[in-house]
Amino acid sequence: MGPQGRAVCSLLFLLRALANSDSDFYLPGDYLLGGLFTLHANMKGIVHLDYLQVPKCKEYEMKILGYNLMQAMRFAVEEINRASSLLPGVQLGYEMVDICYVSNNVQPVLYFLSQDDYFLPIQEDYTHYKPRVVAVIGPDNSDAAIAVAYFLSLFLLPQITYSAISNELGDKLRFPALLRTVTRVDHHIEAMVQLMVHFRWNWIIVLGSGDDYGRDNSQLLHQRLAHLDICIAFQETLPTPQPNQTVTQSERESLEAIVGKLRQSTARVVVLFSPELALYNFFQEVLRQNLTDTVWIASESWAIDPVLHSLTELQRTGTFLGITTANVHIPGFSEFRVRSSQARGPAPNRTTPGATCNQECDTCLNATKSFNNILRLSGERVVYSVYSAVYAVAHALHSLLGCNQTSCRKEVVYPWRLLQEVWKVNFSLLGHQIVFNQQGDLSMQLDVIQWQWDLSQNPFKSIASYDPSQWKLKDIGDISWHTPNNTIPVSRCSKSCQPGQKKKPVGLHPCCFECIDCLPGSFLNQTADEFECQPCPKYEWSHRNDTSCFKRKLIFLEWNEAPTIIVAMLAALGFLSTLAISVIFWRHFQTPMVRSAGGPMCFLMLTPLLLSYMVSPVYVGPPTVSTCFCRQAFFTLCFTVCISCITVRSFQIVCVFKMASRLPRAYSYWVRYQGPYVFVASITVLKLVIVGGSLLTTTTTLTHLNDPVDPKVMILSCNPNYHQILLTNTSLDLLLSVLGFGFAYVGKELPTNYNEAKFITLCMTFYFISSVSLCTFMSVYDGVLVTIMDFLVTVLNLLGISLGYFGPKCYMILFYPERNTQAYFNSVIQGYTMGKD
Repeated sequence: MGPQGRAVCSLLFLLRALANSDSDFYLPGDYLLGGLFTLHANMKGIVHLDYLQVPKCKEYEMKILGYNLMQAMRFAVEEINRASSLLPGVQLGYEMVDICYVSNNVQPVLYFLSQDDYFLPIQEDYTHYKPRVVAVIGPDNSDAAIAVAYFLSLFLLPQITYSAISNELGDKLRFPALLRTVTRVDHHIEAMVQLMVHFRWNWIIVLGSGDDYGRDNSQLLHQRLAHLDICIAFQETLPTPQPNQTVTQSERESLEAIVGKLRQSTARVVVLFSPELALYNFFQEVLRQNLTDTVWIASESWAIDPVLHSLTELQRTGTFLGITTANVHIPGFSEFRVRSSQARGPAPNRTTPGATCNQECDTCLNATKSFNNILRLSGERVVYSVYSAVYAVAHALHSLLGCNQTSCRKEVVYPWRLLQEVWKVNFSLLGHQIVFNQQGDLSMQLDVIQWQWDLSQNPFKSIASYDPSQWKLKDIGDISWHTPNNTIPVSRCSKSCQPGQKKKPVGLHPCCFECIDCLPGSFLNQTADEFECQPCPKYEWSHRNDTSCFKRKLIFLEWNEAPTIIVAMLAALGFLSTLAISVIFWRHFQTPMVRSAGGPMCFLMLTPLLLSYMVSPVYVGPPTVSTCFCRQAFFTLCFTVCISCITVRSFQIVCVFKMASRLPRAYSYWVRYQGPYVFVASITVLKLVIVGGSLLTTTTTLTHLNDPVDPKVMILSCNPNYHQILLTNTSLDLLLSVLGFGFAYVGKELPTNYNEAKFITLCMTFYFISSVSLCTFMSVYDGVLVTIMDFLVTVLNLLGISLGYFGPKCYMILFYPERNTQAYFNSVIQGYTMGKD
């Protein structure tokens, strides 16, 4: 072999090895499919070897799942070739390459794009260019898929990846030739989040590998959790292992620090975004430090890895859950997976320039047999993604070649034409519909699985399912938690607050908080703001730790209360006594006693007194605008009439006995023009002006006052300026009472029958003191007690006038009739005159 041939073989030693006639990775056919799979655990790069010293499988750690997926592609191709209906008369072939995780991507792509002479010509137009393969299946991870897609999209060569879930691959402007038979990463993240929400885990740890897969998925999870009440306690990056899986001192220190933080953290849920290659050393350190009682949530990259599962000691570290594609049983594949090459017959010979590059892989088959029980029990999950990808290409070829039941056209298949047909496929495969959406994705249901170590059971038991079309996790079943009494693990920074308790953040994380009771008068509306208690509306109240407010009880003066009954009885007594006084005065109207008390003016006083007694029940019951008007205006108007009559009566007696002789002309005018009635009318009109002005300047609406003793109730009362209005309206009455008191004091030496000083003094003094005390009390206190006091003072003032002024005269009329004669009054006046002389 010349230098040029050796250079090509050295560049593509794996590809040429796979092309060897002794290899299980090549099958000739009319149309070849390229396959990219990870069979060896090499993350750092391919170790340079001479093309004559190609490594054996045993020299690298075997990736069982990768070999399993490669066998799935072989199985699908051979099954299609055996069938006569899909591609009659057409044989599919394949060439499959080990990409060693991410390090061997470019060489296989260039090989697939080249022609039989291993050259990839530079052309202006590749419309009629025919590469070595018509489509590529794989690779398995996003980093490798993106690297491969950049090349294949330039040629519009169909690429169908079976487990690369990155959202970046959905950009059809960059990767128009890439499709996927797996659900994109958004749904994997959503399934994880809904799982956390279901079990109320809001305090988690995120660990990721140092590659794009770990960084991107960790970032996507962080963005999704930003809108939820789930916090990340901390996030760490796992060190990337060496190609030979040995642990360096720096890696060991890094792993010890990460596991140490896990032990110290209160978070018990760990989400791991990493290829399985970076996890072996990590879990060895977890076992060494004896980390337990942890819930591990695995991403799809290692959720069903049989090699990690073979570390049975992991079961004492906690519960393992994972997100992976749904299980679809493929008949016959389990048997096919472990059959030797001799059982399948010899592979056809290839006479190519690279035939000397050889790689025997019987060890791969032996390793697969050792894990066959786990692979069989776990079901064909990602396997179906490979299986359906091959069938998608076959159906596209069926359409492009115009196949019928017996034959297909034999023609050159250009990649861009096949790509158009791949986008259009729509068929049913083992009970699932294969159709690609606008992003080139196949919407496959996801499963949440739990790791089990019972050899008789499925090692990856499905405990829930996720429907991408509905973005919903459903059918969550029983989980065998590795906790005492099988209780659900708790992973919360803070315990949930009781109803009616607000959260006070502690530190930077909203999931860490203290619970503080909402005080009376406030409540917690968690849907609005769980960090602040909202005050109750004006007419509502709440107890401590309430989640809602209740209507406050409105209280007012009621009939069934003892104070009300007592005051009402006094009012009734006053009404009856005043009515009796009116009758007595009416029957003795012409007697000197009645005439000396005022004569007709007495009935001007008795009438408003009777009306006031009758209207006094307005203090009882819920106040209204009309009852408040009576309280503020009617009673004070009645008092004004009565007090003005008493005042003018006092003044008139003084005038008769002391001023008539001194000012005869003034007295004659006073008598001629009905001075007493003019005075009473003038005072009444002035009082109407005062009352009308106060009503016009203030509102008549009712007010609700908080009870200072019991905030659960509200006091329904007249407007808040009631006591000020009452004081304004009473000011004239207070002035009149002072004048009446003065005139009565001046006439204290008058004849006995006309001397009313002590009675008027008593009435006026009591009215003055009670009114001022009531206004003072109202300015200090609120509540029903104010209404009771107002009611009581009003009734007592009415009693003071009716009994204090008219009572003694009735007593004289009834019990001393001999003193109620004109002769007796004349003798008294004569005696007073003689005494003055």
